[in-house]
Amino acid sequence: MRIGVIGTGRIGTLHARTLSRHREVGSLILTDADPARAQQLAHRLGETAAPGVDEIFAWGVDAVVITAATSAHAELIGRAARFGLPVFCEKPLALDLPGTLHALAEVEAAGTILQMGFQRRFDAGYAGARQAVRAGRLGRLHTVRALTCDQAPPPADWLPLSGGLFRDTLIHDFDILRWVTGREVVHVYAAGSAAGPPMFRDAGDVDTGAALLTLDDGTLATATATRLNGAGYDVRMELAGERDTVVVGLDDRTPIASTEPTGPPAADKPWPGFLERFAPAYEAELAAFVEVVRGERANPCDGREALQALRIAEACEISRREHRPVALAEISGGFAAGAR
Repeated sequence: MRIGVIGTGRIGTLHARTLSRHREVGSLILTDADPARAQQLAHRLGETAAPGVDEIFAWGVDAVVITAATSAHAELIGRAARFGLPVFCEKPLALDLPGTLHALAEVEAAGTILQMGFQRRFDAGYAGARQAVRAGRLGRLHTVRALTCDQAPPPADWLPLSGGLFRDTLIHDFDILRWVTGREVVHVYAAGSAAGPPMFRDAGDVDTGAALLTLDDGTLATATATRLNGAGYDVRMELAGERDTVVVGLDDRTPIASTEPTGPPAADKPWPGFLERFAPAYEAELAAFVEVVRGERANPCDGREALQALRIAEACEISRREHRPVALAEISGGFAAGAR
């Protein structure tokens, strides 16, 4: 199998390394907006670099992995669909709903495969939580608390291109909330703060955000995020039911410290970032993509799932800006969810 990788930044480099050593992948063609960066990575991996995206399609590949800038995702997905190629794309599918819906329409018209990169679905902790909920171990679920905390902020010039905290960061929490619980979000109320470095205000973004989400069975969920968690990279989910409570992301590297006299000690080596925390999950999602392309399994996360997560993020952005509750019915693009 020959795979084209478009984008060789942090996540693109990780994916290229993973695919390069996969037993079913014979070769890679790498390209990037910075051709020298793609060339350097190709040299390290013993793969081929292409001068641009055109060559990826002209030279012939069996599938495409898109890790380019978010603003390029929708156009690249559509282009791959017109070539009849399966696509793995990092979230989000596009920065807005029209772009997302257009890309999905192209995939549907072409009858091709689109798998989205929501790696938390492949994390052992989240999978365990999903199993606990589905098996009834917690009883009636009443409360979910999700959080994503980055240790250090991203580069200032990247912020205006990111789509904002809710679309770029909390979208992971929105997706995994649906996947773990099997429920849909029906209402949101969100707020954000840009009291930190001025670069967030300059970009029209916030450095910290919080959302209260009501699920279709009455379960209440909170999702919070910040770009300024100096203790380390912290991603957790707590699920509380009438019978039991479980937590995802609590281990000896969780960057929290107890103030109780007999509490656990602070982590010696807290997680520094998402690449380290979710390394096994990133590898597993690409292994799944190879299996999907080979016809060995069903698509574990198609574009419609990404659309639903983006709709929640859009509702939160409206709520934050307009200081009001927002029903998901106000956001276009909904569909009748199937079994997840």
